[in-house]
Amino acid sequence: MTATSITRIAVIGGGLIGASWVSLCTSRGLRVAVVEPDIERRESMPTVVDRQRRQLAELRPDAGVSYDFAADIAAAVADADLVLECVPERLELKISLLGEIDAAARQEAIIASNTSSLLLSDMVAGCRNKARIIIAHPFNPPHLMPLVELFGTDAAVIDRAEAFLCALGKVTIRLKREMPGHIANRLGAALWQEAVHLLAEGVAEAADIDAALVHGPAMRWAVQGTHLTYHLGGGQGGIRHYLDHLGPSQESRWRTLGRMQLTDEIKARLIEGIEAEAAGRSIADLEAERDRFLIDLLKLRAGRL
Repeated sequence: MTATSITRIAVIGGGLIGASWVSLCTSRGLRVAVVEPDIERRESMPTVVDRQRRQLAELRPDAGVSYDFAADIAAAVADADLVLECVPERLELKISLLGEIDAAARQEAIIASNTSSLLLSDMVAGCRNKARIIIAHPFNPPHLMPLVELFGTDAAVIDRAEAFLCALGKVTIRLKREMPGHIANRLGAALWQEAVHLLAEGVAEAADIDAALVHGPAMRWAVQGTHLTYHLGGGQGGIRHYLDHLGPSQESRWRTLGRMQLTDEIKARLIEGIEAEAAGRSIADLEAERDRFLIDLLKLRAGRL
């Protein structure tokens, strides 16, 4: 099966991530079958998908293909080339569901879990054809964010999935070995732990900590990652010069980084600080603000890359 032969998609779970995948795949002309047992989510999906496809149409013409709800998992995956598992992050649920999908899907189908933190070796405990089960972890919202982290045990399966995702406009990275939280979420967790530490220690308010990122490192990170940022920080000598001359100061900062526990007190301070930063804006307002900037950034990058 080549990337171009992946034309039929099954999305298992129509929540935040699943609906976003539905929007992207249908906008590109792919046939999508959705399984979502929650009535409220099923009823809200058309509104969500319509809004997201209008966003995508700013970046690329929409193919005008719709999606269908399947009665159950067996019906959804019966003729699927790729199954995207997007259910809540509970190991027991993933094990049971992936086993059910594996038993019902065609032998050639790829089964991709969108797990953000669980290990593939744990999730495939109930599967017979373990080699075709992979992790394909997108970043939220998947219809806009390019990154997908890939991990699997069969290189040929990863090759097929990667070719398909790249054809969708995704930027893929491969994990050489499995790790809880993969790569991007581990980096995010480390950074947020220090942001929580700074708030807890009274160094700054939540809004100022976020502003320090948005107007500082995050602007560079949108162009070059943290490693290349420090490479440039070494001037003409690059990372070699940085490590020799500024490495000790970096180690000094590392030694003072916080190790946090989400106690009731810390949770209360976070809620107070973040709600103050939100300043009355609803989740929908904040999502719209985020998505508007993401679309503009994607347009900018498309014009320069």
